[in-house]
Amino acid sequence: MATKKVMVPWMLLLCLIMVFGAFGAQAAGDNKPVRAFFVFGDSLVDAGNNNFLVTAARADTPPYGIDYPTQQPTGRFSNGLNIADIISEKIGSEPALPCLHPLLHGNRLLIGANFASAGVGILNDTGIQFVEIIRMYDQLDFFRKYQRELIAHVGADKAKEIVNGALFLVVVGGNDFVNNYFLVPHSARSNQFSLHDYVPFLISQFKPILTTLYDLGARRILVTGNGPLGCPPAELAARSKNGECATELQQAANMFNPQLSQMLKELNTNYKRDIFVGVNMDILQDDFITDPKKYDRNQYVFWDQYHLTEKANRIVVDKMMSASADFIFPMNLSTIMVMDAKV
Repeated sequence: MATKKVMVPWMLLLCLIMVFGAFGAQAAGDNKPVRAFFVFGDSLVDAGNNNFLVTAARADTPPYGIDYPTQQPTGRFSNGLNIADIISEKIGSEPALPCLHPLLHGNRLLIGANFASAGVGILNDTGIQFVEIIRMYDQLDFFRKYQRELIAHVGADKAKEIVNGALFLVVVGGNDFVNNYFLVPHSARSNQFSLHDYVPFLISQFKPILTTLYDLGARRILVTGNGPLGCPPAELAARSKNGECATELQQAANMFNPQLSQMLKELNTNYKRDIFVGVNMDILQDDFITDPKKYDRNQYVFWDQYHLTEKANRIVVDKMMSASADFIFPMNLSTIMVMDAKV
Protein backbone atom coordinates (compact mmCIF):
# COMPACT_ATOMS: atom_id res chain seq x y z
CA MET A 1 0.00 0.00 0.00
CA ALA A 2 2.80 2.42 0.82
CA THR A 3 4.27 1.84 -2.61
CA LYS A 4 0.96 2.63 -4.26
CA LYS A 5 0.60 5.85 -2.28
CA VAL A 6 3.98 6.96 -3.55
CA MET A 7 3.51 5.84 -7.14
CA VAL A 8 0.07 7.29 -7.90
CA PRO A 9 1.07 10.99 -7.56
CA TRP A 10 4.18 10.42 -9.66
CA MET A 11 2.17 8.62 -12.33
CA LEU A 12 -0.27 11.50 -12.32
CA LEU A 13 2.59 13.98 -12.56
CA LEU A 14 4.08 12.04 -15.45
CA CYS A 15 0.75 12.19 -17.27
CA LEU A 16 0.56 15.93 -16.70
CA ILE A 17 4.09 16.38 -18.03
CA MET A 18 3.18 14.39 -21.12
CA VAL A 19 0.03 16.46 -21.64
CA PHE A 20 1.79 19.79 -21.26
CA GLY A 21 4.70 18.55 -23.34
CA ALA A 22 2.31 17.71 -26.15
CA PHE A 23 0.58 21.05 -25.92
CA GLY A 24 3.48 23.15 -24.75
CA ALA A 25 2.49 26.14 -26.87
CA GLN A 26 -0.86 26.69 -25.20
CA ALA A 27 -1.78 29.58 -22.95
CA ALA A 28 -2.15 28.82 -19.27
CA GLY A 29 -5.76 28.02 -18.43
CA ASP A 30 -6.76 28.07 -22.09
CA ASN A 31 -6.91 25.45 -24.80
CA LYS A 32 -6.11 28.03 -27.45
CA PRO A 33 -2.54 27.72 -28.73
CA VAL A 34 -0.20 30.60 -27.97
CA ARG A 35 0.59 32.70 -31.00
CA ALA A 36 4.01 31.98 -32.45
CA PHE A 37 6.49 34.85 -32.46
CA PHE A 38 9.44 35.29 -34.82
CA VAL A 39 12.19 37.86 -34.28
CA PHE A 40 14.70 39.20 -36.82
CA GLY A 41 17.31 41.90 -36.48
CA ASP A 42 20.25 43.10 -34.42
CA SER A 43 21.49 43.39 -30.83
CA LEU A 44 18.37 45.19 -29.64
CA VAL A 45 16.52 41.85 -29.90
CA ASP A 46 19.28 39.20 -30.00
CA ALA A 47 18.39 36.54 -27.42
CA GLY A 48 21.74 34.77 -27.53
CA ASN A 49 22.45 33.62 -31.08
CA ASN A 50 25.86 35.30 -30.99
CA ASN A 51 26.81 33.10 -28.04
CA PHE A 52 27.14 30.30 -30.59
CA LEU A 53 29.32 32.30 -33.01
CA VAL A 54 32.95 33.38 -33.18
CA THR A 55 32.24 37.09 -32.89
CA ALA A 56 33.24 40.20 -31.01
CA ALA A 57 29.56 41.21 -30.74
CA ARG A 58 28.49 39.31 -27.66
CA ALA A 59 26.89 39.83 -24.27
CA ASP A 60 27.67 36.56 -22.50
CA THR A 61 29.60 37.90 -19.51
CA PRO A 62 28.50 39.74 -16.35
CA PRO A 63 27.06 42.21 -15.64
CA TYR A 64 24.80 41.48 -18.63
CA GLY A 65 21.78 39.58 -17.36
CA ILE A 66 22.08 40.78 -13.78
CA ASP A 67 18.30 41.39 -13.63
CA TYR A 68 17.32 38.45 -15.85
CA PRO A 69 15.33 35.77 -13.96
CA THR A 70 18.43 33.56 -13.74
CA GLN A 71 20.67 36.55 -12.90
CA GLN A 72 23.07 35.18 -15.51
CA PRO A 73 24.18 36.61 -18.87
CA THR A 74 22.18 35.11 -21.73
CA GLY A 75 23.52 36.97 -24.75
CA ARG A 76 20.91 39.70 -24.43
CA PHE A 77 22.36 43.20 -24.56
CA SER A 78 20.55 44.37 -21.44
CA ASN A 79 20.50 44.01 -17.70
CA GLY A 80 17.39 41.85 -18.15
CA LEU A 81 14.74 41.33 -20.80
CA ASN A 82 14.83 42.94 -24.22
CA ILE A 83 11.98 44.24 -26.36
CA ALA A 84 11.28 40.85 -27.96
CA ASP A 85 11.09 39.10 -24.58
CA ILE A 86 8.57 41.62 -23.29
CA ILE A 87 6.41 41.34 -26.40
CA SER A 88 6.39 37.58 -25.77
CA GLU A 89 5.00 38.31 -22.30
CA LYS A 90 2.29 40.51 -23.77
CA ILE A 91 1.10 37.81 -26.18
CA GLY A 92 1.06 35.23 -23.38
CA SER A 93 4.09 33.21 -24.39
CA GLU A 94 7.60 32.50 -23.25
CA PRO A 95 10.53 34.05 -25.13
CA ALA A 96 11.34 32.26 -28.37
CA LEU A 97 14.65 30.44 -28.31
CA PRO A 98 17.57 31.62 -30.44
CA CYS A 99 17.57 29.80 -33.77
CA LEU A 100 21.03 28.35 -32.99
CA HIS A 101 19.98 26.99 -29.61
CA PRO A 102 20.25 23.18 -29.40
CA LEU A 103 16.88 22.91 -27.62
CA LEU A 104 14.95 24.49 -30.49
CA HIS A 105 13.18 21.37 -31.69
CA GLY A 106 9.95 19.45 -31.11
CA ASN A 107 7.21 21.41 -29.36
CA ARG A 108 9.53 24.33 -28.73
CA LEU A 109 9.16 25.08 -32.44
CA LEU A 110 5.51 25.95 -31.85
CA ILE A 111 6.48 29.02 -29.81
CA GLY A 112 8.49 30.52 -32.67
CA ALA A 113 12.17 31.39 -32.92
CA ASN A 114 14.54 34.31 -32.58
CA PHE A 115 16.91 34.78 -35.53
CA ALA A 116 18.41 38.13 -34.47
CA SER A 117 22.15 38.60 -34.29
CA ALA A 118 24.05 41.49 -32.73
CA GLY A 119 26.02 43.62 -35.18
CA VAL A 120 23.95 43.05 -38.31
CA GLY A 121 22.43 45.66 -40.54
CA ILE A 122 20.33 45.83 -43.65
CA LEU A 123 23.49 45.68 -45.75
CA ASN A 124 25.75 42.63 -45.86
CA ASP A 125 28.87 44.76 -45.34
CA THR A 126 27.53 46.22 -42.09
CA GLY A 127 29.22 44.71 -39.04
CA ILE A 128 32.12 43.07 -40.87
CA GLN A 129 34.37 44.13 -37.98
CA PHE A 130 32.51 41.70 -35.71
CA VAL A 131 33.61 38.73 -37.88
CA GLU A 132 30.86 36.08 -37.56
CA ILE A 133 27.27 37.33 -37.37
CA ILE A 134 23.98 36.15 -38.88
CA ARG A 135 23.26 38.67 -41.61
CA MET A 136 19.70 39.40 -42.61
CA TYR A 137 19.56 37.08 -45.61
CA ASP A 138 21.14 34.36 -43.49
CA GLN A 139 18.44 34.96 -40.89
CA LEU A 140 15.88 34.38 -43.64
CA ASP A 141 17.66 31.15 -44.58
CA PHE A 142 17.50 30.01 -40.95
CA PHE A 143 13.78 30.78 -41.02
CA ARG A 144 13.42 28.53 -44.06
CA LYS A 145 15.27 25.80 -42.16
CA TYR A 146 12.98 26.35 -39.18
CA GLN A 147 9.93 25.95 -41.43
CA ARG A 148 11.23 22.65 -42.77
CA GLU A 149 11.66 21.38 -39.22
CA LEU A 150 8.21 22.66 -38.28
CA ILE A 151 6.63 20.87 -41.25
CA ALA A 152 8.38 17.66 -40.22
CA HIS A 153 6.97 18.08 -36.72
CA VAL A 154 3.35 19.10 -37.38
CA GLY A 155 2.77 18.67 -41.11
CA ALA A 156 2.63 21.20 -43.93
CA ASP A 157 -0.92 22.48 -43.36
CA LYS A 158 -0.45 23.08 -39.63
CA ALA A 159 2.96 24.67 -40.19
CA LYS A 160 1.46 27.10 -42.69
CA GLU A 161 -1.29 27.97 -40.20
CA ILE A 162 1.26 28.63 -37.44
CA VAL A 163 3.42 30.89 -39.61
CA ASN A 164 0.50 32.77 -41.18
CA GLY A 165 -0.97 33.40 -37.74
CA ALA A 166 2.30 34.41 -36.09
CA LEU A 167 3.56 37.80 -35.02
CA PHE A 168 6.86 38.94 -36.53
CA LEU A 169 9.26 41.61 -35.31
CA VAL A 170 12.05 43.18 -37.38
CA VAL A 171 14.53 45.51 -35.65
CA VAL A 172 17.39 46.56 -37.91
CA GLY A 173 18.97 49.62 -39.50
CA GLY A 174 20.86 51.43 -36.77
CA ASN A 175 24.10 49.54 -37.40
CA ASP A 176 24.05 50.58 -41.04
CA PHE A 177 24.85 54.07 -39.75
CA VAL A 178 26.72 53.50 -36.48
CA ASN A 179 28.76 50.48 -37.56
CA ASN A 180 29.06 51.25 -41.25
CA TYR A 181 28.51 54.71 -42.75
CA PHE A 182 29.76 56.66 -39.72
CA LEU A 183 32.05 53.99 -38.29
CA VAL A 184 35.24 55.73 -39.40
CA PRO A 185 35.93 58.97 -41.30
CA HIS A 186 35.81 58.37 -45.04
CA SER A 187 34.26 54.91 -44.71
CA ALA A 188 33.66 52.96 -47.90
CA ARG A 189 29.94 53.72 -47.85
CA SER A 190 30.39 57.40 -47.04
CA ASN A 191 32.82 57.66 -49.96
CA GLN A 192 30.28 55.93 -52.18
CA PHE A 193 27.17 57.85 -51.08
CA SER A 194 26.22 61.18 -49.63
CA LEU A 195 23.92 60.71 -46.64
CA HIS A 196 21.08 62.05 -48.76
CA ASP A 197 21.62 59.19 -51.23
CA TYR A 198 22.61 56.52 -48.69
CA VAL A 199 19.27 56.55 -46.87
CA PRO A 200 17.10 55.73 -49.91
CA PHE A 201 19.67 53.11 -50.88
CA LEU A 202 19.17 51.48 -47.47
CA ILE A 203 15.40 51.59 -47.88
CA SER A 204 15.71 49.99 -51.32
CA GLN A 205 17.76 47.16 -49.80
CA PHE A 206 15.41 46.73 -46.84
CA LYS A 207 12.31 46.32 -49.00
CA PRO A 208 13.21 42.90 -50.48
CA ILE A 209 14.03 41.59 -46.99
CA LEU A 210 10.50 42.47 -45.89
CA THR A 211 8.83 41.17 -49.03
CA THR A 212 10.74 37.89 -48.64
CA LEU A 213 9.27 37.54 -45.17
CA TYR A 214 5.84 37.99 -46.72
CA ASP A 215 6.65 35.39 -49.37
CA LEU A 216 7.67 33.00 -46.57
CA GLY A 217 4.27 33.34 -44.93
CA ALA A 218 4.49 36.31 -42.57
CA ARG A 219 1.19 38.20 -42.37
CA ARG A 220 1.71 40.54 -39.39
CA ILE A 221 5.10 42.19 -39.16
CA LEU A 222 6.18 44.87 -36.68
CA VAL A 223 9.02 46.95 -38.15
CA THR A 224 10.83 49.48 -35.96
CA GLY A 225 12.45 52.66 -37.15
CA ASN A 226 15.67 54.04 -35.70
CA GLY A 227 15.78 55.81 -32.37
CA PRO A 228 17.92 58.91 -31.81
CA LEU A 229 21.18 57.40 -33.08
CA GLY A 230 23.30 60.30 -31.90
CA CYS A 231 22.27 60.07 -28.24
CA PRO A 232 23.63 56.78 -26.82
CA PRO A 233 26.57 57.19 -24.42
CA ALA A 234 29.12 55.90 -26.94
CA GLU A 235 28.15 58.51 -29.51
CA LEU A 236 28.00 61.30 -26.93
CA ALA A 237 31.51 60.41 -25.81
CA ALA A 238 32.89 60.19 -29.34
CA ARG A 239 31.08 63.01 -31.13
CA SER A 240 29.51 65.44 -28.67
CA LYS A 241 31.30 68.58 -27.50
CA ASN A 242 28.73 69.99 -25.11
CA GLY A 243 26.60 66.96 -24.23
CA GLU A 244 24.24 67.37 -27.17
CA CYS A 245 23.31 64.39 -29.36
CA ALA A 246 25.57 63.85 -32.38
CA THR A 247 24.13 65.94 -35.20
CA GLU A 248 24.97 63.75 -38.20
CA LEU A 249 23.58 60.58 -36.63
CA GLN A 250 20.44 62.41 -35.56
CA GLN A 251 20.05 63.67 -39.10
CA ALA A 252 20.45 60.12 -40.41
CA ALA A 253 17.65 58.80 -38.17
CA ASN A 254 15.42 61.73 -39.07
CA MET A 255 15.91 60.96 -42.76
CA PHE A 256 15.56 57.18 -42.45
CA ASN A 257 12.38 56.95 -40.40
CA PRO A 258 9.98 58.86 -42.70
CA GLN A 259 11.26 56.99 -45.73
CA LEU A 260 10.79 53.68 -43.92
CA SER A 261 7.24 54.68 -42.97
CA GLN A 262 6.44 55.55 -46.56
CA MET A 263 7.83 52.24 -47.80
CA LEU A 264 5.73 50.27 -45.29
CA LYS A 265 2.58 52.14 -46.32
CA GLU A 266 3.30 51.42 -49.98
CA LEU A 267 3.77 47.72 -49.24
CA ASN A 268 0.47 47.58 -47.36
CA THR A 269 -1.23 49.27 -50.30
CA ASN A 270 0.31 46.74 -52.69
CA TYR A 271 -0.78 43.79 -50.55
CA LYS A 272 -4.19 45.37 -49.85
CA ARG A 273 -3.77 44.46 -46.16
CA ASP A 274 -2.10 45.95 -43.12
CA ILE A 275 0.73 43.42 -43.12
CA PHE A 276 3.41 45.84 -41.93
CA VAL A 277 3.11 47.84 -38.72
CA GLY A 278 5.63 50.65 -38.28
CA VAL A 279 7.00 51.58 -34.86
CA ASN A 280 8.42 55.10 -34.49
CA MET A 281 11.17 54.54 -31.93
CA ASP A 282 12.43 58.09 -32.32
CA ILE A 283 9.46 59.73 -30.60
CA LEU A 284 9.61 57.61 -27.47
CA GLN A 285 13.37 57.62 -27.08
CA ASP A 286 13.35 61.39 -27.38
CA ASP A 287 11.33 61.28 -24.15
CA PHE A 288 14.04 59.09 -22.60
CA ILE A 289 16.72 61.61 -23.48
CA THR A 290 14.66 64.57 -22.26
CA ASP A 291 13.61 63.05 -18.94
CA PRO A 292 15.57 59.81 -18.45
CA LYS A 293 15.01 59.33 -14.73
CA LYS A 294 11.39 58.35 -15.44
CA TYR A 295 12.51 55.19 -17.22
CA ASP A 296 15.79 53.82 -15.86
CA ARG A 297 16.86 50.65 -14.07
CA ASN A 298 17.50 52.85 -11.10
CA GLN A 299 18.94 56.06 -12.51
CA TYR A 300 19.75 55.51 -16.18
CA VAL A 301 18.12 54.80 -19.53
CA PHE A 302 21.05 53.05 -21.18
CA TRP A 303 22.45 49.82 -19.82
CA ASP A 304 25.67 49.97 -21.83
CA GLN A 305 27.11 52.18 -24.55
CA TYR A 306 24.18 51.60 -26.90
CA HIS A 307 21.46 49.43 -25.35
CA LEU A 308 18.49 50.22 -23.13
CA THR A 309 17.74 48.87 -19.67
CA GLU A 310 14.92 46.39 -19.18
CA LYS A 311 12.79 49.11 -17.65
CA ALA A 312 13.24 51.30 -20.71
CA ASN A 313 12.46 48.32 -22.94
CA ARG A 314 9.23 47.80 -21.00
CA ILE A 315 8.26 51.41 -21.62
CA VAL A 316 8.86 50.89 -25.35
CA VAL A 317 6.62 47.81 -25.44
CA ASP A 318 3.94 49.44 -23.30
CA LYS A 319 3.91 52.24 -25.83
CA MET A 320 3.59 49.70 -28.64
CA MET A 321 0.58 48.25 -26.86
CA SER A 322 -1.39 51.44 -26.38
CA ALA A 323 0.03 54.36 -28.35
CA SER A 324 -1.67 56.32 -31.10
CA ALA A 325 -0.67 56.38 -34.76
CA ASP A 326 2.10 58.94 -34.19
CA PHE A 327 4.11 56.15 -32.54
CA ILE A 328 2.80 52.91 -34.07
CA PHE A 329 0.83 52.77 -37.31
CA PRO A 330 -1.63 51.83 -38.69
CA MET A 331 -2.63 50.33 -35.31
CA ASN A 332 -1.11 49.51 -31.94
CA LEU A 333 -0.28 46.04 -30.68
CA SER A 334 -3.35 45.75 -28.44
CA THR A 335 -5.58 46.41 -31.44
CA ILE A 336 -3.62 43.88 -33.50
CA MET A 337 -4.09 41.21 -30.83
CA VAL A 338 -7.85 41.81 -30.68
CA MET A 339 -8.27 41.89 -34.45
CA ASP A 340 -6.15 38.84 -35.12
CA ALA A 341 -7.86 36.84 -32.37
CA LYS A 342 -11.09 37.10 -34.37
CA VAL A 343 -9.58 35.62 -37.50
